[in-house]
Amino acid sequence: MQKYQNYSSSAKIPHFFSYFCQRMRKAVNIVLMVMLLIACSQPKNDEAKTLLSKIETLYEKGLYSAALDSIELLRAHHPRAIEERKKALVIWQNASLKMAQEDIGLTDSALRATSIAVEHETNIYKRNRLSVRRDSLQARYEALCGVVRMIHLKMKKEK
Repeated sequence: MQKYQNYSSSAKIPHFFSYFCQRMRKAVNIVLMVMLLIACSQPKNDEAKTLLSKIETLYEKGLYSAALDSIELLRAHHPRAIEERKKALVIWQNASLKMAQEDIGLTDSALRATSIAVEHETNIYKRNRLSVRRDSLQARYEALCGVVRMIHLKMKKEK
């Protein structure tokens, strides 16, 4: 070991050359790491685009719940896919709106049927149970209408 130390200290050229080689090696390593990161980031963006097209297909087929689940996956697994997430946000709002509107229709039908059943029921126990069900459906209906109003406000605000 002393032999090499003496050689590098006595001659300035080999010392400069080893220093230069170390710096070049670091520079090459940095360039390779950057290239590796760039190469690895491209397929992720492609995965996000593929997932977005799947989300759009699910939405068009009327599978809103599956589309929302896929959007959650997109958000969790691709946080840097900004453009895809923006497009998914619009789909999220539209799917949520459609689901809420469908649910309002079903709740309204059940509410009407329960209200008619309450009017025609003669047994007090059954009538009270139907009244509780009607009140529950009424609260659900009002909450869903509130959800639809909020979605419309958010959509209007973003335009």
